[in-house]
Amino acid sequence: MNHFTKHIAGLTVAAFATFGLASQAKAVEVQEVVSDGGIRAWLIEDHLNPLMTMDIAFTGAGAATDADGKLGLANMVSGLIDEGAGEMDSQTFRGEMENRSISLSFDAGRDDFSGSLVTLSRERDTAIDLLRLALSEPRFDDEAIERIRAQIVSGLKSAENDPRDIASRTFFKSIFGDHPYARPVSGNFDTVASLNANDFRGFVRHGFAKDNLIIGVAGDITADELGPLLDEAFGSLPDHADLPAIADVTPTFGAVDVVEQDIPQSQAIWGQKGIKRTDPDFYAAYVMNYILGGGGFSSRLTEEVREKRGLAYGVYSYLADLDHAEMMMGGVATRNDAIGQSLSLISTEWTKMKDSGVSQEELDNAKSYLTGAFPLRFTSLGNLSGMLVGMQKEDLGMDFLDRRNSLVDAVTLDDVNRVAAELMDPDNVTVTVVGKPEGDLAF
Repeated sequence: MNHFTKHIAGLTVAAFATFGLASQAKAVEVQEVVSDGGIRAWLIEDHLNPLMTMDIAFTGAGAATDADGKLGLANMVSGLIDEGAGEMDSQTFRGEMENRSISLSFDAGRDDFSGSLVTLSRERDTAIDLLRLALSEPRFDDEAIERIRAQIVSGLKSAENDPRDIASRTFFKSIFGDHPYARPVSGNFDTVASLNANDFRGFVRHGFAKDNLIIGVAGDITADELGPLLDEAFGSLPDHADLPAIADVTPTFGAVDVVEQDIPQSQAIWGQKGIKRTDPDFYAAYVMNYILGGGGFSSRLTEEVREKRGLAYGVYSYLADLDHAEMMMGGVATRNDAIGQSLSLISTEWTKMKDSGVSQEELDNAKSYLTGAFPLRFTSLGNLSGMLVGMQKEDLGMDFLDRRNSLVDAVTLDDVNRVAAELMDPDNVTVTVVGKPEGDLAF
């Protein structure tokens, strides 16, 4: 499971969708649908193929709400709620999905609990009923609990020796200290072993409600058809969630942490202060990061570390936003004897970006790519329904798809270089390295 998602500004960007709408050469239209029961969803219709996707998120119901002795609770619920519901045990429930080609999955991140439904149009009534049952009447049978617990324990055992997992856990503990964000989403052996059906029922009862629900729908369905399905799927949820408040936190940066592991390659993660998604300078920071380390082979970090010196296969940076904290992060993996040199080169580029900014040519190339290539990412209905959830959560507005490229185009050279000087903080970067690193690891 991916429990930490990079915040990509393009998540909420498209001019044309490339599945059905591109061929029609018309802009995406986002509709707000309000059911008779007052449940709201955003919808993009596309009737080219007989498919519908629905993405949902229960905001604030993520792993950060897990109590100290119940770490891994949200994560385990995400693996259990489609393992039998209502009158159907796990085998019957999953057999119904398989026989009707319905896909239903759930995931728990640090902030939110999310779900995704994909169905053929002819099966959407059944799909919606299965979603309703999973959210409102999950069974949490003993057999399913022990099977999912065993899978999670197996994952925890693998993570014990996985350099990327070790680096991530160490990094988040270092920067977040006693804040809930420091805790592993999957929990630990002791807490996972102690979780029971009453815990799972309590999580569902307190975390799934109408007031923290966000819904995005795309595909072969009209607004009139969607309204009744919203009441069917979510009408039985309580009006209000009952979740603990998570405090805003300012991560503490500046440490260098090394976890010794007898492996030939070191894994490094680093991070510094970030920028809020709502900040007026967000797009300037986004374009700046693309030039620095977010643009793959077009980025400065790749040019210096991989192309010129062959020190690593991949190196990257990204803007990472959680609901209560924001960071700018990066990562690289390379030979133990090359990690020190790699980090030194990355630090040099970090400082260079702060002191000198970018050139007009770099800016023009970045903006051209970000405005021209991004719509190609939205090649499926699932991408669109998920995008609609992100747009609502970030309060970007229903017209955001029409505005996004203009926001990128509006970024000037002065904007990028001013933000680079303010945001980049090479003197306060936390670096976490797992392996047997050689050389100076200071950023």
